[in-house]
Amino acid sequence: MSENQKSCACGEGPKLIFSCSGAADVGAISDQAARKLNREGAGKMYCLAGIGGRVSGILKTTEAAARILAIDGCPLDCVKNCLEQAGFTKFEHLQLADLGLDKGKSPVNDENIAKVCGAATEKMAC
Repeated sequence: MSENQKSCACGEGPKLIFSCSGAADVGAISDQAARKLNREGAGKMYCLAGIGGRVSGILKTTEAAARILAIDGCPLDCVKNCLEQAGFTKFEHLQLADLGLDKGKSPVNDENIAKVCGAATEKMAC
């Protein structure tokens, strides 16, 4: 394991992060937060399109995950719904509106990305 990666005693499988990457500001914040968490070793950003497309390898890796985090930018909850429709029910869910970040009113900046990363790190803790 590299120096930047963090281990977790909550299971042997990976910690996966699925994120909204929608066109709105909150989609961009969700995406950038997931990428930052990935870079910092808090979890592995994973392919939501692969879940929606029912790609067997992506589904198998997700089934083996120690923890799963769904980050949704807006109350449509596309990430949550996509995971549930693929049969996944055991995951943490982070909705940006719950953090006071509303669609069309939340600039994509370091402060908002850090806010999401902080909340995500809490949800991913063992």
